[in-house]
Amino acid sequence: MLQLEAAAGGIDLKYLDESGFCAWSEPGYTYYQIGEQKRLEQTKRRGRRLSIIRLLQPQISFVYGLVIGGVDRKAYIKMMEREAQEAAEIGRLRVIVQDNGPIHRCKEVQELWPHWENQGLYIFFLPKYCSEMNPIELEWQHIKKDELAGQMFDDELELAYAVIHGVEVRGQRGNYTTQRLKFNSN
Repeated sequence: MLQLEAAAGGIDLKYLDESGFCAWSEPGYTYYQIGEQKRLEQTKRRGRRLSIIRLLQPQISFVYGLVIGGVDRKAYIKMMEREAQEAAEIGRLRVIVQDNGPIHRCKEVQELWPHWENQGLYIFFLPKYCSEMNPIELEWQHIKKDELAGQMFDDELELAYAVIHGVEVRGQRGNYTTQRLKFNSN
């Protein structure tokens, strides 16, 4: 129903999800001599996880933010505040479809729901264990398997540049705009 309303132009429908990337990625499919094992030389330093939070409006836009470590409620709230403000400015209902992650349902976020709804932003939760209903999941798979497969990165900065490039490539292939939000580390 939401997809039909979005297709008719009645609402903005976006999908939200988080994912993580590591400096070491799995090698892709390749050929080796008989008796040799597939392997990649790994960096001495494993590094910290790079996380991404993203909003996808299919065939229109891809807004995302990167953080070292995990995405926390502050980054999530900042992204949702931006969406609520934009919905209020354009005077159009916006629905965000997301999973039931702890940061999506924490007390601090639940207290903001009425405020966001007053601005025209509504949250729709997917059923548990139904990640296949979120089209971002396929995008994560493509970024990891197509854009970053088999690469090793010396540090988090190099990994971040590779993820940014991967997101831009996916945007070009999907013919939608990409925009990176910057979160303060404070």
